[in-house]
Amino acid sequence: MVNSSLWAQEISDKIKSKMIVVAARNKHKIPYTTENGVYDDWTDKNICWWTNGFWGGIMWQMYHATENNLYREIAIEVEEKLDRNLMNHGGMDHDSGFKWLPTSGAHYRKDGDKAAYNRVLLAADNLAGRLNTAGGFLRAWNDPGSGDKAGWAIIDCMMNLPLLYWASELTKDPRYNQIARIHANMAKKYFVRDDGSVKHIVEFDPLSGEYIRSHGGQGYKRGSVWTRGQAWAIYGFALSHQYTHDEEALKYAVKTADYFIENIPEKHGIPVDFMQPEDCVWEDSTAAVIAACGMLEIKKYMPEDSGKKYEEAALKLLHFVAEERCNWTEETDNIVERCTAAYHDKEHEFAIVYGDYFFIEAIWKLTEQELFIW
Repeated sequence: MVNSSLWAQEISDKIKSKMIVVAARNKHKIPYTTENGVYDDWTDKNICWWTNGFWGGIMWQMYHATENNLYREIAIEVEEKLDRNLMNHGGMDHDSGFKWLPTSGAHYRKDGDKAAYNRVLLAADNLAGRLNTAGGFLRAWNDPGSGDKAGWAIIDCMMNLPLLYWASELTKDPRYNQIARIHANMAKKYFVRDDGSVKHIVEFDPLSGEYIRSHGGQGYKRGSVWTRGQAWAIYGFALSHQYTHDEEALKYAVKTADYFIENIPEKHGIPVDFMQPEDCVWEDSTAAVIAACGMLEIKKYMPEDSGKKYEEAALKLLHFVAEERCNWTEETDNIVERCTAAYHDKEHEFAIVYGDYFFIEAIWKLTEQELFIW
């Protein structure tokens, strides 16, 4: 893999060259997307938005790789701003891992900051409190006053479970780990189909815990395969294995990864949904880079011969994104392009901050520069 190592190092150098410029002109923002190539700011627009941890995560990854203190300063500013979310009950939801692992979690891992540790555990307590004991799932979104979504669970939450697994390690309290395992076991049973494809939303009766139906969610339709959801499953099950050593979790990571690999289009651009109409050309580059991260994680726990398949698939996805779906000009804030939040949204194929985060994380994995945040 010498050539791949050299290639990854070249991409790493390009990321570093661009990000120091981008960070300097976006020091006080929490961005989600770009407008005319310029990052927006969600600090006041919606401080509780689920992606608000990823800019801090990018900054910690950059700081870990370069030791440039600018990145650390920006990351800590983001973390402190998120206290407005942490103290807002209505803004706390299933995505606490996405918000506080890349920010407070990274901060604590990096230098043992006590305030960061406190934030991590407050977020973990809130996430643990979302367990529906009848159905064995962590409730997804909030719906104040109606309860219409009280029985909803989503595949994205597999990526938030590491907050609970890690909280158990930090506190030596098994309850967090037990809750995470309960949700992961539910996901194996109700989210992953026999062919390895994944549902986005599963609805249970919130009182009895009985399975009711699945929903298409951010994908094309009920019964289809939203590609970013598939990627969340790959990486999420791999991380569950990393924390629990549960071989079944690894099997589900492999099963969902195999489905993804088998359905990668010939030209490697990942569609928003693997079952979207043939005349629909919308892509979601975030699904590609998240899946690549998950496949590189799987490779760590596989024998060399069988793990090579997942490394090679990840490299193909990353090569395509780096060469065909990245904007390397310093005038444009984002790196990764053609990202899509949901199939039925009005807008498609734009920049999304977590596309850049997971792309950087994947390249850092290949170049051994990664600050593990999950």
